[in-house]
Amino acid sequence: MAETKEDTGKAFDLFIETYKAKYPKAVQYLEKDREELLAFYDFPAEHWAHIRTSNPIESTFSTVRLRTKKTRGCVSRTTFKILFIPV
Repeated sequence: MAETKEDTGKAFDLFIETYKAKYPKAVQYLEKDREELLAFYDFPAEHWAHIRTSNPIESTFSTVRLRTKKTRGCVSRTTFKILFIPV
């Protein structure tokens, strides 16, 4: 939500420095996709509110979300018995 791309770059760098020791893989992916994540700053400021989105991040984790949704039905004791215990 920075006013300029330069301000965003400073905040991005601070985030990277703060979290790279604790979350090295996540930081690595963010660094790799930095330009894509901040591409909306290349457009006029009037358009930023309309094109700013978390979709690139959400897309990255869509397969994880899909697997999580698929396994929720197996969590109950009843469904576990039906699926995994031979009768």
